[in-house]
Amino acid sequence: MPPHRDGQVSAGVRLVTRSCRVPDVSFRSFLAGRAAPRVHWAAPDGFEVAATGAAARVTADGPGRFETVREDSSALFDAMAPDDDAPDATRPRLFGGFAFGDDHDPAPPWTGFAAAEFVLPRVQLTRTDSDTWLTVAADDANAAADLLVTTRDDLADMPEMRPRGDPPGVETTRHTTAREEWCEQVDRVVDRIREGELRKVVLATALGVDLASPVSVPDVLERLRSSYPDCYRFLVEPGDDGGFFGAPPERLVSLRGRTVETEALAGSVGRGDTPEEDDELAAELTDSEKVREEHALVAETIRDRLAPLAESVTVADRRLRRLSTIQHLQTPISAELAGDGHVLDVVEALHPTPAVGGLPLGEALRTIRETETFDRGWYASPVGWFDADGDGEFAVAIRSGVAADERATLFAGNGIVADSDPTAEWEEVQLKYLPILDELE
Repeated sequence: MPPHRDGQVSAGVRLVTRSCRVPDVSFRSFLAGRAAPRVHWAAPDGFEVAATGAAARVTADGPGRFETVREDSSALFDAMAPDDDAPDATRPRLFGGFAFGDDHDPAPPWTGFAAAEFVLPRVQLTRTDSDTWLTVAADDANAAADLLVTTRDDLADMPEMRPRGDPPGVETTRHTTAREEWCEQVDRVVDRIREGELRKVVLATALGVDLASPVSVPDVLERLRSSYPDCYRFLVEPGDDGGFFGAPPERLVSLRGRTVETEALAGSVGRGDTPEEDDELAAELTDSEKVREEHALVAETIRDRLAPLAESVTVADRRLRRLSTIQHLQTPISAELAGDGHVLDVVEALHPTPAVGGLPLGEALRTIRETETFDRGWYASPVGWFDADGDGEFAVAIRSGVAADERATLFAGNGIVADSDPTAEWEEVQLKYLPILDELE
């Protein structure tokens, strides 16, 4: 039976893009004043985009969703007339991502989120090292020129800087899975690992948050910029039902030409109150046999999944990566593709990595579905962008949440292996809520 295919491309007959340089403005002000769909993408290398509206939308469902997105986006790009005078940074891109699983059900809090969805923005701001650019997309050249002028005039009234907004405040929080139940789940998974059925399973939890006032996700992202400048920041808001956002530390993949960059990020510990305590915690992390085993499994699996696509794969030395509230073990991995490829080919090969799924993958995913008591939705999924050449960049959507009005749902998970201690795992997973929770309180 062929895979279910439910792709959708909404676009004009021949989309036209136009760009112009504009004075720098507050991306928060730009996003806050516009309706969904809204997109924000900021990478650690400084590339940043804020965009609204949908000149075109590509959606897909079911097991064939990666192929559907590739095929439909190719048809979309082939029919476009990009602005040849614009800089490369403003070239047309599709922004969006995938749900964690192909059986995704868009029920609350994931109402409005398809199993795969990408948007070519109607209005986009791009910040480069030296300039800020406005890019618009429309159905013909005249409409694009008119939209460029009116939007540029609107931007002239926006401030370059916007005062940092107050957080909405947290009234109550509630775990979707109680501590005792989660620890029992870990015990059951550990038993299966020790019996040889599994090597590792990542169990996640969700935290419901009631807010004191409506949340402004652009303001939250700006606070995350200050707290986690070395992380990605993203917002995917398909409609009015809510926005998925976060500050993930982990790159799933970037593709430039034939060069793939990815990493293994697994194993974590908190930060100390003093430099001495910080170093002691880091030593516990690097000396832990359990953590080293978990990390090695992730690195080995990423290397093995890249191998069929690549003529060479290079695994660098393991290192310590320190963020504001947490420390990780990180191993950079690079590859050269054997031929021309598409970043979605690599995304499909890598997702989900053992850092968010487990090993062996099929059995780990079955265990996750049988054990977890909530829908992951787009949590731990690939989120990012790609262009007409198939180049692109995706992050692993952890340290994330979905929010609308006065409610939010945050997500976190931990890798469970043979010698995992349920109490220690629970305490560690609570640290992973903090990047988002701290910016809401």
